[in-house]
Amino acid sequence: MNLQELEARLQSLIEVDLLNILPGRKVEDVIVQKLAAAIQLNATTLEDGSMAAPNIYALIMHPDEAVKWQDQQLLAILLHSITTVTQEAGFRITISPTITIATDEKLSFSDAQIVASHRIETMAETNASPLDTGKLEDYSKLPENAFLIVEGVKVFPLKLPVINIGRRLDNQLVIDDPRVSRNHAQLRAIKGRFVVFDLNSTGGTFVNGQRASQTVLYPGDVISLAGVALIFGQDNPPPRPDLKVTAPLPNATTDRPTALLKDHSTAKFKRK
Repeated sequence: MNLQELEARLQSLIEVDLLNILPGRKVEDVIVQKLAAAIQLNATTLEDGSMAAPNIYALIMHPDEAVKWQDQQLLAILLHSITTVTQEAGFRITISPTITIATDEKLSFSDAQIVASHRIETMAETNASPLDTGKLEDYSKLPENAFLIVEGVKVFPLKLPVINIGRRLDNQLVIDDPRVSRNHAQLRAIKGRFVVFDLNSTGGTFVNGQRASQTVLYPGDVISLAGVALIFGQDNPPPRPDLKVTAPLPNATTDRPTALLKDHSTAKFKRK
């Protein structure tokens, strides 16, 4: 499918499911358009030559618009439509897709951003190479347009080479939660990527469900600080070392959607 066909089919699937499950509800055209573009532009060529669709999605919108998306049936309909259209388009689905909602007060009521990424690397691959963090020049290249989504409601841009996270008020990112240590974790920009370090916290730092002392972050990674979830995202991230080829599908629009999502299960959807 080209982009227009993908968008039209996605729109049709969503409308049918809404009619059957949530009659009277509507998904705005801008969300369908940007979701279709995010699927196509973030498709990845795997080593065997097949194309894999993104499996992590985040919808970022104005807080007032995000209220209606608290309905798990609505999210399940969207996930069901994403899964169906990507399969029909010939994409491989490496793992079941997930979706979450985040808010940004700077967005207008009629606008939205879509974050789409892949969760395919293993923690062993992520931690395979030790990091030399002692060289000052390693901090010279700050990853562009990187950010964290804090507990699914706040977008925190990562604009400094070192960002301390914890309950103390002198941290760059302050998280007022009793589960989080006063000095819990640190993000460092090293060789063009952000790396998360646990600062001997009481509750531990976990990345994609596995405890970590230091881990390179990739878009879509879910960081848990003793249960407090942070999602790492980055628009136009650097090339992945564990993939041989990464390229968008042909005929794709030049408007690249903002690339970012929270990895948690949503309610199961059964088509009537």
